[in-house]
Amino acid sequence: MAKLYHFPLSPFCRKVRLCLAEKRIECELVEERYWEQDTDFLRRNPAAKVPVLRLDGKTMAESGAICEYLEEVYPDPPLMPRTPDDRYEVRRLVAWFDDKFHHEVTSKLLYERVNKKVMGLGYPDSKNVKAGAQKIKYHLDYMAWLLDQRRWLAGDAMSLADFAAAAHLSALDYIRDVDWNRHAVVKDWYAKIKSRPAFRSILADQIPGFPQPAHYADLDF
Repeated sequence: MAKLYHFPLSPFCRKVRLCLAEKRIECELVEERYWEQDTDFLRRNPAAKVPVLRLDGKTMAESGAICEYLEEVYPDPPLMPRTPDDRYEVRRLVAWFDDKFHHEVTSKLLYERVNKKVMGLGYPDSKNVKAGAQKIKYHLDYMAWLLDQRRWLAGDAMSLADFAAAAHLSALDYIRDVDWNRHAVVKDWYAKIKSRPAFRSILADQIPGFPQPAHYADLDF
């Protein structure tokens, strides 16, 4: 059985979990306090980051590389389109969420409000929180623009781009930082992806000291 070393609210771990579940790869989840830099964990990934996946006798790090490996070795159901242009668009949007969105929003809201407390790093920086709360509006507007033209973020089929976006937004939704009423088309997109069986384990996550909001696991939120 595969084994994934993860942290529940990490969007990068959630992206890998969604891929594993969508491809029906049975996996044991091992919660890793990666910031403590345990010696055994550093042997698995000297970068001291999650996720780390143990699969088919291999130990793999970096969520983007892991997801592309899973797509190549377990191609059904596909999470990447067939044509080079369409695959480019998926990769572009994955990078958008894992780089730009993460830097401007996730790191300013989730990391300030949750990670600092869990890691014992003090109190949230109010300037960062304010900046993240402002920037998420821009990103939701951009998603709405994409979804006004497409069924899914990168095209007519659900892809890794949708999982990357949903991984970040679901983590932020856990701490009530997403205004789902800003754009109906974004809320409808999230409801569709949230209802997939692959999302079940994510919706069951519980973070000590941070109770789930009432709507979090509600498929008809």
